[in-house]
Amino acid sequence: MTREPKTNSQQKTLYILGWFLLAGCVLFYFLLIYVPSIRRLPCWFRLFTGLYCPGCGATRAFVLLCQGRLLASLAYSPVVLYSAVLYLWFMLSNSIEFLSKGRLSIGMRYRNLYLYIGILLILGNWIIKNLLLFL
Repeated sequence: MTREPKTNSQQKTLYILGWFLLAGCVLFYFLLIYVPSIRRLPCWFRLFTGLYCPGCGATRAFVLLCQGRLLASLAYSPVVLYSAVLYLWFMLSNSIEFLSKGRLSIGMRYRNLYLYIGILLILGNWIIKNLLLFL
């Protein structure tokens, strides 16, 4: 079963949502900086199971990434840096395509593969962190 590629309207919708995502990330970053008690909220998964959750370290990785500390961010949660790179690539290439009114058709297109790689990064990080708990 083959899937049809995203249409131009779907691509434009993803692009517009990307700008809202940027605004949300900026707001979230300033919230984390100016209301640091938010970072100390307990993880329910960790409280009940004693294991790290699949998203463990993502908030710290996000803050470190925003501060330009790429390797530290990668150590906490590789999917954060991976997502940021994909986001920047998508937004930059689609901005060029939309500003050129389609003459430069270089906009990154959505592929399920990007999602699968992100899921593998999350699962791999989760498994490794929890295995290190028992060593």
